[in-house]
Amino acid sequence: MRTMALRQPAPAAESPLVPEDRPDPEPSAGEIRLRVTACAVCRTDLQICEGDLAPRRLPVVPGHQVVGVVDAVGDEVLGWACGDRAGLTWLAGTDGDCRFCRSGRENLCEAATFTGWDRDGGYAESVTARADVAVRLPDGYPDLAAAPLLCGGIIGYRALRVAGIGPESRGARLGLYGFGASARLALQVARAWGVEAFVATRAAGERDRALQLGAAWAGGYDDRPPVPLDAAVTFAPVGSVVASALRALDRGGVVAINAIHLDGLPAMPYEDLWLERSIRSVANVTRQDAREFLALAAQIGIVTDIETHPLEAANEALARLAAGRVTGSAVLVVGALSGIVAETSAMPR
Repeated sequence: MRTMALRQPAPAAESPLVPEDRPDPEPSAGEIRLRVTACAVCRTDLQICEGDLAPRRLPVVPGHQVVGVVDAVGDEVLGWACGDRAGLTWLAGTDGDCRFCRSGRENLCEAATFTGWDRDGGYAESVTARADVAVRLPDGYPDLAAAPLLCGGIIGYRALRVAGIGPESRGARLGLYGFGASARLALQVARAWGVEAFVATRAAGERDRALQLGAAWAGGYDDRPPVPLDAAVTFAPVGSVVASALRALDRGGVVAINAIHLDGLPAMPYEDLWLERSIRSVANVTRQDAREFLALAAQIGIVTDIETHPLEAANEALARLAAGRVTGSAVLVVGALSGIVAETSAMPR
């Protein structure tokens, strides 16, 4: 099979991924194998490839927003059969028995493993995964449209919940700081819940797109929204953006930091945090997050904006992401879809 593998982290502009031909992996007991059709490119992939996140193993095949078809099933697997359509997320496995797993917080499991970091991911024609973490995809979503849901969508959904935003929050005022792929999906969820969204981002084109998707206001990171915010989610991996979001909060508001890596937090006056404002981090996802979000995505018809790249152009996709030139999500086209140049990703409403 063809893969794009990371042997040594390097800047995206230096093409850190190398093409490798490998034997198809064989699923162990409790595992399935997917014939990959699409894999969306995530900022976490970029951070692994550039070394912002220390590698867990090398070489490794990145990619954790994986769509494919089951073509081999290991022993002791229930509920999956060859021909089933499946997706993989960031969560590759947990011990299932620690205090975090037993209390529904498997995202905090100390023994958790992650796709494309601890085990090979979807920048390849085939990938194996634990059957109990693979997810079923909503009917009607094309493979390329479904791929960005599997991290950007799920983690954005979790970030909203961590910030205290849900279907019961109609009329609440939410700030979204940064407007990449995950924020675009989170905005659509917030609007479906009747939440007013206020978007801060540095690019004028992203502000226009936010308004087109239903944001009540769009401005720059240093601009104060026209009303105090009940909650905010920061997507930019920049600590100064967290400080801006905190200053925009109303009393009792929450800032949820949706980042696995942040460049640091600046000194902030206590007055910005006082009056029971709070800052929370968002760490990983759970299987329940995935089930809830994918069901919601199908219900409300979430739209993903994509640009496509062949598997061999994974370095180009990473470089475009690093330079801020990706509109929506970059998706690698693999396997049976490899002849596709582009695909419309909008779900019918």
